[in-house]
Amino acid sequence: MSDSTHDRDRRRFLKTLAVAGTLPLVPRLFGAAPQSMLTRPIPSTGESLPVIGLGTSRTFNVGRDPVKLNDLRPVLQAFFDQGGTLIDSSPMYGTAEEVTGVLLKRTKHPKLFSATKVWTDGQQAGVEQMEQSRKLWGVPRFDLMQIHNLRDWQIHLPTLKDMKAQGKLRYIGVTTSHGRFHDELETLLKSERFDFVQLTYNLEDREVEQRLLPIAAERGVAVLVNRPFQRSGLFGKVRGKPLPDWAKEFDCESWAQFFLKFAVSHPQVTCAIPATTKLNHLLDNMAAGAGRLPDAALRQRMIDYVARL
Repeated sequence: MSDSTHDRDRRRFLKTLAVAGTLPLVPRLFGAAPQSMLTRPIPSTGESLPVIGLGTSRTFNVGRDPVKLNDLRPVLQAFFDQGGTLIDSSPMYGTAEEVTGVLLKRTKHPKLFSATKVWTDGQQAGVEQMEQSRKLWGVPRFDLMQIHNLRDWQIHLPTLKDMKAQGKLRYIGVTTSHGRFHDELETLLKSERFDFVQLTYNLEDREVEQRLLPIAAERGVAVLVNRPFQRSGLFGKVRGKPLPDWAKEFDCESWAQFFLKFAVSHPQVTCAIPATTKLNHLLDNMAAGAGRLPDAALRQRMIDYVARL
């Protein structure tokens, strides 16, 4: 989401919770033990992942600015403290990988699921880029390596398969955040074996429900959701509008949770990866991974409600 645009609304939300003092969410937002984070299995192995992860696009592209790094450290620490494990990045995101590595050294994280991407052309360039990413993160190996926006996938996929077979990677995947790649991605998912696919899915962009999510289900592919807020578009639609009362039926206390709970309540979605630089936004996002999720009837009600705005 856009931190500058929505910071005031989230501060108001957190302040309201703190004053109320009776909501079960308050302790986990203000430092006590978190509620149990919901998890989903990775189909290819059965390993569980928390349903809320952390993206780094734009938000972690802060270079070596000491003030910004210092501001991000408690955000990442809170992510781990609230039960998060999966962090997603890419060489495409400027200095995000370097910043991730610096922050990992400054935080305590009993469990990390490291996910990044290869984003270049050519076999040797891909190998070198992945090794550079590994060094920037400071990890012995990546849990997940993804082909970013299908770039040169015919070349990179054999490399990723070999690296996985040698134990240099745990999982392999492919990503897109653009509808124009959906036809090619559909063909690729049908013809090749991937552990993960990453794609855009939210209340305003549900195109993947038609073909890609059913194929992922059929092929046993875990699904990571990027842009769960349609960047800031969904917040623009609801600005100044109260949550519907029936949102309480799935333990929802903010619009961010409304949007995230919609995404991760789809039975095929494994994990959503919202990005933020703000601690209160991070805590709000993580709260979406606890409590009840909307069922099919409530999901349709959410779709209808937002469509009318």
